[in-house]
Amino acid sequence: MPPKNSVVLDARAVDRTLKRMADEIIELHNGTDDLILVGIQRRGVQLATRIVEAIREREKVEVPRGALDITLYRDDLQTVGPRPVVGPTDLPWNLEGKHVVIIDDVLYTGRTVRAALDELADFGRPARIALAVLVDRGGRELPIHADIVGKKIEVSPTDRVDVLVDELDGKDAVVVVPRDEGA
Repeated sequence: MPPKNSVVLDARAVDRTLKRMADEIIELHNGTDDLILVGIQRRGVQLATRIVEAIREREKVEVPRGALDITLYRDDLQTVGPRPVVGPTDLPWNLEGKHVVIIDDVLYTGRTVRAALDELADFGRPARIALAVLVDRGGRELPIHADIVGKKIEVSPTDRVDVLVDELDGKDAVVVVPRDEGA
């Protein structure tokens, strides 16, 4: 019998973790002045929206939120297929001198973050770029680390970490899926 999916964070834990991450973002940047949160398509965008909402509740201020689609900046674009699905990039502000926090769901090899940094460079030069991830699963191929981590887990390189968000998946959770179940 194959191993079952392992729930790392349930909906309540995801909510608590995102609220803690919001507090850590505010602390890291000494407040919200010049702060912009940018989610990486897909689930990073939903997580960024929730972090912005948590900051609004606690600080009574609206932090701008944007979205990056890094598809065309990937170093493995040729393996994606002849017609990659490209989502919207939405960065309607001047990034010069701003404190940008990239939000992503899972940090693994670091290649998605590298692509996000390349794309951000096309929109200006922020004063600082930080990285916040819901899950750090290890396994880096590039020298990239997150400034803010919701949950650090040890996962076999053959397993997959799925972040589910209510807006796209009908529920919130972080689940480790053994290779033989998801393949």
